[in-house]
Amino acid sequence: MTNQSIGMGEQDRSERDKFENELKRILEASDKAGILLRVIGSLAFQMHCPKFGGLQAAMGRAYTDIDFGAYSRQTKQIQAMMAGLGYVDNREVFIASEGERAIFDKPDAGLHVDVFYEKLDFCHAIYWKDRLEVDSPTIPLAELLLEKMQIVQINEKDVIDTIMLLLEHPLGDVDKETINIKFVAQLCAKEWGLWRTTTMNLEKVKQLAGHYTQLTSGQKIEVAAQVDTILARLNNEPKPIAWRLRDRVGDRVKWYKEVDEV
Repeated sequence: MTNQSIGMGEQDRSERDKFENELKRILEASDKAGILLRVIGSLAFQMHCPKFGGLQAAMGRAYTDIDFGAYSRQTKQIQAMMAGLGYVDNREVFIASEGERAIFDKPDAGLHVDVFYEKLDFCHAIYWKDRLEVDSPTIPLAELLLEKMQIVQINEKDVIDTIMLLLEHPLGDVDKETINIKFVAQLCAKEWGLWRTTTMNLEKVKQLAGHYTQLTSGQKIEVAAQVDTILARLNNEPKPIAWRLRDRVGDRVKWYKEVDEV
């Protein structure tokens, strides 16, 4: 892992409340305006892991911003809504990303909002098409898993969020309060690079989970079992010829984008 300090550090209850309350305010405004916003990032894991969400604070995982996935067809509505909520649009980011990402700031409150349109595109692209309607108020659990597992230089915050997700939710072939590993396996079977990064990071999660004193021995065993099940499913999913040919090349050719390139 690299940049382990990002998103890590002690954060008192009042600071966490600031982010959680602002998230609720934005979601209420989006619902009223008929805007489809889905939460991603640390707050999404907190919202979708009510039983194990306390691990974030216990393990030093801090909130740093509020993140959403959205469809580009509602760009103007989102811009108007955020302005009405007192945020300033960073136009340079929007223009540089060709409309795929927006950043809204409220400096006086120390709040920063990221909106990713159509996809989350860091080391690999995870597309939202027809998926934002599947769950609410966050993106589906499968995408929450991939949000973290698609980052090659994974950070400690990503590991902690993933541990929470794996402890909280069962694995299966549907999205209803379940991590849809059928969907994850199908995406990884289409792109060797995504499979390589995802399986690599799952192994890291399994290894690192064993070192957290905040986890019980039973929880460490559960995380390892969940990871092993996902890995088996990803590896056993039928692969097309193009995937198998790329697999022969392996790590000799770079298979991902640097986050800094995005």
